[in-house]
Amino acid sequence: MALYGYWRCSTNLQDQERQVLGLKEEGVPAKNIFGDKITGTSNYGDREELSKCLDLLEPNDLLILEDMTRLGRTMVTMLVEVNNLIERGVYIKTLDGRLDTSLMNDEIVRLIVGVMGYAAECELRNIKHRTSEGRAVAKSRGVKFGRKRQYDKFQIEEIMDKRKQGLGYGSIAKSLGMKKSTVQMIVQREVAA
Repeated sequence: MALYGYWRCSTNLQDQERQVLGLKEEGVPAKNIFGDKITGTSNYGDREELSKCLDLLEPNDLLILEDMTRLGRTMVTMLVEVNNLIERGVYIKTLDGRLDTSLMNDEIVRLIVGVMGYAAECELRNIKHRTSEGRAVAKSRGVKFGRKRQYDKFQIEEIMDKRKQGLGYGSIAKSLGMKKSTVQMIVQREVAA
């Protein structure tokens, strides 16, 4: 029985060290630890390291994860992947202690994974709801979202003056060292204001 581990972090700002340490403590060799920095709602094809890991698994191997949400955030994705692994004879164990397929029959595993998948979907829905509520409160306080502007009010005035002179977007952009699309966006926003 070979041990494999998979970690996943949703963003580059998150650190996988805690998950990797947990996998090593379970006895997973460093060469058999794979991981992706990608959201849990991403397509499986986009998770290159998960694909590599899954391709290496053989019957009686054990795949260790921090928890089932590392495989996905929906009941369907969890169930599909767990079913595939069970049919291949691969065992799954989570570091949170909620699942160890080597100790359970397949029907119980599918039931537990279904419940975990449902809970993960609910959690994801709640996170999205709380995030949108927080964003709405911040906007009401005047917080600006998005990328910071790479231009100032003097550049906006210069763009508008050049536009009144009849210059095209491309000419203005070139003269100010900006992108044509940025100049167009500024003009459209200023005209609408």
